[in-house]
Amino acid sequence: MTKTIRAVIDRHATARPDRVFLVDPEQNRELTFGELRDNVERIGAELSRLGIAPGGRVAFLLDNGYWTPQLFLGVMAAGRVIVPLNAVAGTRQLEHVLGHSDAAVVFVSETYRERLAELMAAVGRDIGVIPLDEVNGPEWPAGGAQGATTYTAEEKDPALLLYTSGSTGLPKGAVMNQRAIVTGGENVMLGHDLTEDDRALCVLPIYHINGAMVTVAAPLVSGSSVVMPSRFRASRFWELVATYGCTWSSVVPTIIKYLLDRAGQEPYTFGDDERLKAFRFGRSASAPLPAVVLQQWEDTFHVPMIETIGLTETAGTVATNPMPPRARKPGSVGLPFGNEIIVVDESGKECRAGVSGELVIRGDNVLDYYYKNPEATEGAFLDGWFRTGDLGQKDDEGYLYITGRLKELIIRGGENIAPREIDDVLYKHDAILEAAAVGIDDDNYGQEVVACVVIREGYKATEDELKAFCEEAVGKVKCPKTIYFLDDLPKGPSGKIQRLKLPDLIRTL
Repeated sequence: MTKTIRAVIDRHATARPDRVFLVDPEQNRELTFGELRDNVERIGAELSRLGIAPGGRVAFLLDNGYWTPQLFLGVMAAGRVIVPLNAVAGTRQLEHVLGHSDAAVVFVSETYRERLAELMAAVGRDIGVIPLDEVNGPEWPAGGAQGATTYTAEEKDPALLLYTSGSTGLPKGAVMNQRAIVTGGENVMLGHDLTEDDRALCVLPIYHINGAMVTVAAPLVSGSSVVMPSRFRASRFWELVATYGCTWSSVVPTIIKYLLDRAGQEPYTFGDDERLKAFRFGRSASAPLPAVVLQQWEDTFHVPMIETIGLTETAGTVATNPMPPRARKPGSVGLPFGNEIIVVDESGKECRAGVSGELVIRGDNVLDYYYKNPEATEGAFLDGWFRTGDLGQKDDEGYLYITGRLKELIIRGGENIAPREIDDVLYKHDAILEAAAVGIDDDNYGQEVVACVVIREGYKATEDELKAFCEEAVGKVKCPKTIYFLDDLPKGPSGKIQRLKLPDLIRTL
C-alpha cells in the first residue's frame, strides 16, 4: 500500500464514496469520502493555479470545523507542506513560526483576521492571505497560472511542518513526510483496534499533533469518521457522543477533570444509558494522567480510559496501553505500537527493566529533520534513534513508565527529583484541579522544590495542609518548600502544563 495522504483518500473514496468521513455538528453537515476526494482535488488545483510549487509551505490560522481538516489533508494530498498555526500561542512565537516557515499563503478565518494582519506586519514579507468562510470555504483569489497541473506526492515528500510548543524559547519546526503522517494514523488505529465502524469525537485543536494525528489521520487511515465541533465545551461533550454515536475521544487530563466536575449535572445514567452505548473508550495523552484521576474517570463514566504517549516529532502516538481485555497498567503509557522504543543510559546503552533512562524511538513515523536547524537535527538523533528527552523505564513485561523530562529534572543538593512524583501526590488531594512541581534556583541547595496548584471550584486547602500531605508521601527532602495558589497554569494547545514557564511566573508573584 502506498503511504501518501492522497493514496489513502483515493482508496476509501473508490471503495466507499458515500461513506461519511466528517461530521460538522455546528453547521449540521456531513462530508463523504467521495466529497473529500473532490474537495482535495480542488484544493490541489487552486494551489497550482496560484503558483505554489510542490513542497511549498501553506499555513492556516483556524479553529476546528468543517473546512479545517479538509485544508489540512488537501494541502498534503497536493504535495505541498501544511503549516498549522497555534491560535492560542504567544505573539512572539507566532511571528517566529510565520516568518521561519517561509509560508507562501495563509488560510485565515474572520476570527483571526486582525491578529494575522498584526503578525504579518511584524514578519515584514509578502504572504498571500486566503480568507476562509466556515460555511462556503476558501475565498480563492482570481488570476494565477492557466492550465496548471496537479502533483502526485511520493512517500518521502515533506507533508507537515509543525512547530513544537517552545516552552523554553522559540519553537522548532518538525518536518514529517507523507509516509510518517500515514504511519502516525496507522499507529493509533493499531493501538486502539479502530475499524471503519468507529467514530471519533475531536475536541482537541488540529493545529496540535494530538488532534491532527489521532482524530484526523487515524479516522482517515481506518476509513472511519470524526465528529468535529469548533472547540471543546464540557457542557456538550456527552451530548455530542449521544447525538452522533461517537465510539471514542482523545482528551487530556485537564479535560478529564472538567468532565468529572460536571458529571453530576449530565442527563445521563453512565454505565447503562442506551444513548451512550456506542462509546467504548477514552484516551489520554499530551500530559501525564495521575492514576487517581484515571480511576475517577472509570468509576464515574464506566468506560476504559487508555493512557498513551506521543510527540510532535513522531507524528503522534508511539505507545499506548492495550485495549481490553489485554492488561492496562495505571501510571504506564503502555507498549510500543508501530515503532520501536528502548530506554538508554547516558552512554547510549540500553537499560535493563526497572532502570531509568532516556526514551529513544525508531520507526517510519519519526520526523525527517528540524526545518532550517541542522544543529537541532543532529542533536536529536542517536545512531538512528530519535531522542525524546523523556525519562522513564520499562517493567518486566515491556510496559513504559514516564518519570519526567531531562530538562525538567529538579536537582536539589545533588539529589535528582522527578517533578511528576510530587504532582502525582498532589493530584490525590480532593481539592486539587491542577498541579505542577518545579525547581527554582536556591543558594544553599542549587535548586529548591516548589509547586503551583489550582484549586477545584467549591473546595479549599491551605499551604500547610498540602505540604503535610506531600511530606507524608514523599518525605521532607522532596516536599515543596513553597506552594503557590494560582487561577490557572500555563499550558500548550493540547492542555499540557508548561512546567518550565513556572519559575518566571513565580518571580512575578
